[in-house]
Amino acid sequence: MQLIPRQGRHLEARSSGGHTVAVLRGELDLVLVRRLRPDLDALARESDALTLDIRGLTFCDATGLGLLVRCAERTRERGARWRLLCDQPRILRLIRLTALGDLLRPESAPAGAVSGATLARARRTE
Repeated sequence: MQLIPRQGRHLEARSSGGHTVAVLRGELDLVLVRRLRPDLDALARESDALTLDIRGLTFCDATGLGLLVRCAERTRERGARWRLLCDQPRILRLIRLTALGDLLRPESAPAGAVSGATLARARRTE
């Protein structure tokens, strides 16, 4: 299944070969969560592998963390692969303090490894 690409100020998502990369930017708070939830639910429901790149976030509150948990759980419930890219110390601390590291499994990646190169490859295959 080829997902419809999504592009906006806070979310850019591309799919190629069942692998979806979604890049989030801005402040993941109650307002943005309400706006992004339908798109992220669809990505979690339809992707064979979902990489959520949150390295572009400048803030994440408890509501935003809840959305990340929701995406991880829904993706894994279907047997799809889940990957969370995060290098933001404050967000990593929030994940650690809430004991959600085992569920979210945040990892860092070389700058541009996913958000740049992978999205560019996905764009070329559309």
